Amino acid sequence: MRAKDGEAARQPSTLTHLLDWFVKKLPGRTEDQSLRESIETVIGGHEATEELGPQARHMLMNILSFAEQRVDDVMVPRADIVAVDISASLDDLLSLTREKSHSRLPVYRETLDEPIGMVHIKDVLAWMASHPNERRSFDLRAIRRQVLFVPPSMPARDLLLKMQSSRIHMALVVDEYGGTDGLVSIEDLVEEIVGDIEDEHDVAERAPLIQLSDGSIDALARAPIEDLEDMLQLTLVDRKEDDDADTLGGLVFSLVGRIPQRGELISHPVGIEFEIRDADPRRIKRLLIHQETITPKAASGETDAEPDPGADPVSSADPIDASLDLNEKS
Repeated sequence: MRAKDGEAARQPSTLTHLLDWFVKKLPGRTEDQSLRESIETVIGGHEATEELGPQARHMLMNILSFAEQRVDDVMVPRADIVAVDISASLDDLLSLTREKSHSRLPVYRETLDEPIGMVHIKDVLAWMASHPNERRSFDLRAIRRQVLFVPPSMPARDLLLKMQSSRIHMALVVDEYGGTDGLVSIEDLVEEIVGDIEDEHDVAERAPLIQLSDGSIDALARAPIEDLEDMLQLTLVDRKEDDDADTLGGLVFSLVGRIPQRGELISHPVGIEFEIRDADPRRIKRLLIHQETITPKAASGETDAEPDPGADPVSSADPIDASLDLNEKS
């Protein structure tokens, strides 16, 4: 068995085959052409279409994109982190892992800004097996493991290599003041390359954007802005400006400068309205997007048009300031 395992380990992997294929197909580069451009040319070429399947091409493009991603591009935001207090009882810990279906959980003291490690469900089960009659003596400190602490600006590929070398598969993203910004697991990083990995315990999540029969869109606030732009075929943010908003919730927050209340209607300059369906004092959770008022100009993506002298004064003002309309539902 071991000999066969060793032989299998020496067999070229799918990734190795892809890299070998690249080496053979890469054209000679000019001084103005980067290696990335050469690879993209090969992937998109007719010959590549015939020799590589769609999944292989998709994976190769993901690898190129992954090389440019930072940790804060792939992390689970702080608000979505599931963690356990160091003082939790065994029953509390088991209930949390069963409810959330996570095998690893960050461990903190008092708040998430004081993380002290992580706990793995395998270690919990091992402790239970060796202490069958001592449930009340359970102490998380006895099975706590280390986590990595990384800055948001760290390249995602560097974190993946660090996880491989350290054999620590969870990292907490901390800001310059030591506060916890997010969490990254090795699964998060691998999924950026191969796509979503789901096991038998994963529960299918609803789509972040759902088109309703009346034309409105039921959206999760964490949905990427680009996904809605692709769906509506229009531009919602000016990427030439330094705008930190990546999600629809962040976009709405940038429009009003605060967390809106449930029921509020927030207008966007392109003519769509965001109705707040669910929110708490810390964040927006769910939105209903109304698009009946999208103008032909916004839908076609035209910009810098001359203002109509006879137009309403509001339409000729600064679009972000002028079209911001807050109406709370009664």
